[in-house]
Amino acid sequence: MADVDPGLPLPSGTQDPASVGNDTLSNGTDAANATVAKFVSTPEGTALAYGSLVFMALLPIFFGALRSVSCAKSKNSSDMPETITSRDAARFPLIASCTLFGLYLFFKIFSEEYINLLLSMYFFILGILALSHTMSPFMNGLFPANFPNKQYQLLFTQGSGEGREEIVNYEFDTKDLVCLCISSVVGVWYILKKHWIANNLFGLAFALNGVELLHLNNVSTGCILLSGLFVYDVFWVFGTNVMVTVAKSFEAPIKLVFPQDLLEKGLEASNFAMLGLGDIVIPGIFIALLLRFDVSLKKNTRTYFYTSFLAYVFGLGLTIFVMHTFKHAQPALLYLVPACIGFPVVVALVKGELMEMFSYESSAEVLPHTLQPSRSPPAPSSPASLANSLQPSPSSPCRRRHAPASTYEESATKVESQKEEVEEKKEK
Repeated sequence: MADVDPGLPLPSGTQDPASVGNDTLSNGTDAANATVAKFVSTPEGTALAYGSLVFMALLPIFFGALRSVSCAKSKNSSDMPETITSRDAARFPLIASCTLFGLYLFFKIFSEEYINLLLSMYFFILGILALSHTMSPFMNGLFPANFPNKQYQLLFTQGSGEGREEIVNYEFDTKDLVCLCISSVVGVWYILKKHWIANNLFGLAFALNGVELLHLNNVSTGCILLSGLFVYDVFWVFGTNVMVTVAKSFEAPIKLVFPQDLLEKGLEASNFAMLGLGDIVIPGIFIALLLRFDVSLKKNTRTYFYTSFLAYVFGLGLTIFVMHTFKHAQPALLYLVPACIGFPVVVALVKGELMEMFSYESSAEVLPHTLQPSRSPPAPSSPASLANSLQPSPSSPCRRRHAPASTYEESATKVESQKEEVEEKKEK
């Protein structure tokens, strides 16, 4: 969320203002340099930039939501979904505010150069891992059938004997190592050049992994989280200059950018429109929750997913319209939150499923590829059918823990009893 004046270009070779947390949609600035001539983008360049940002924002939400269905439980501890409870959601805006203000103080006290050097190395490592995890399912189909694919396991345990506890149990193969090497090349490119394409590759990987691996436990938690960050976004953008200072100082791939002068300057363009990853991931995990709710209904329809997805497009389009009309950067969650919550709630009211939607618990849901092989197949060309195509394969980074059959039987019995309790409550 960087509240910066739109319309002013970035000098050649200058890092565009980064954004922090839930970042504002903006078209870049360097307000401190008053001698720089104002760049007036062409209608074609502006439309291309905004359209590209919208398209890039939709990709991680769509595919991340599908992968949140198919990879809810992973053998790799680093890939296991993190469930956000209502308590976590209520505290999140406070933690984000403290983090933002802490960064503000750091940039005021210490040199930006050294801080950004540390941040660059941190995001370099994270970006390589995130991009490798993102690429792996899509790259599997590109390898030839006779590719020598060897299996590896990284195991770290605590204790010994029967009381031994697994700390890290990570399985990977040669294909994963190839993806890691490709991601490392992108990482070196970003570190050396800070090119906007490398920035976007890392940004898309971060966003997709966030939507996939951060799970809201129910719709009420999602409403609490989105409402809290709605207030956070508006306050720090319009209420203080803290967000402005941090945004102009922070250099990291935590936003998507696209140049408005691409048609004039090509790949060396420097006047960027930008969208923060927070404005993708936060609504995205709510949309992914509604997709899992659709799957739980077993109706072979994805009404709430499509509704919330279109609501996101509407909210983001409205953000762009307001920003372009008033020539001022906007906190995108100001428009995205009412749309993403309001549209599905209205649909649930019309269909008479409001109580069912708010009583749904994502953490108790049995996913299609685990304990219910008899589930009816999803409708063709639906998101669920795509989700099945993204199910973990023997060479996928999302793998299962080696548990005995009795463990699965106990889990199945427990899940069935939970379902019976839910059905009894509904009948009462």
